[in-house]
Amino acid sequence: MKKTASNLIGINMIFVVALVISNVVTAKLIYTGISLFGSILTLPGAAVCYAITFLATDVIGEIWGKKEANRTVRWGFVGQVLATLLIILTQYLPAADPEAQAAYNKLLGQNWIFVVGSMVAYFASQSWDVYFFHKIRDKYIAKHGSTSGGRWIWNNASTMTSQIIDTVLFIGISFGLGFGWLFKPEMWASLAAMMVGQYALKFILAALDTPFFYLLTRKRGENDCNGKISGVD
Repeated sequence: MKKTASNLIGINMIFVVALVISNVVTAKLIYTGISLFGSILTLPGAAVCYAITFLATDVIGEIWGKKEANRTVRWGFVGQVLATLLIILTQYLPAADPEAQAAYNKLLGQNWIFVVGSMVAYFASQSWDVYFFHKIRDKYIAKHGSTSGGRWIWNNASTMTSQIIDTVLFIGISFGLGFGWLFKPEMWASLAAMMVGQYALKFILAALDTPFFYLLTRKRGENDCNGKISGVD
């Protein structure tokens, strides 16, 4: 992917769409049939959509730099807040069809604790992703003089660790505090199973996005190998 304004706009658009849609479809729980700590593992429908956002910020960070990636995270947060407000506004407008309104409430009506959990988890995990990505990348460049051969390290390390933060914060706030599971010893197994199970999927998705990261940043890597790029963005 070339370092152009149009490409930056495009990948930012993909980021925001994936982020907003992840909040819309998160109400659907995916049944896996897998038992963990005595509980059947379920996954939020947002799992795949949300993984795309980390790939997007990694690509932006690799090509356009840390400052631009952080800007994407901040505007993503604004977009997330705006989308939530618009969903709530639409929910309380007069409905012509009571059945459609009931369906809307069930699918899009969100418990405030889930909104808080989602917002906190998003900002913390995405901020860490950008920070850790460039921390590792900068050290690698300082040692080797280019990014050649090392891009998979910061791509995977930043995403996999940030997904831990996202999982623990969202589930801990939404279910641990919101539902009070942290204060009910009988629910600790379910809480742990949810965290471990969801992170396992996110870990796999983070590994699977590596080929896409290389594909989208291959021109950058070629420039590094040719010695045209040195130092740190």
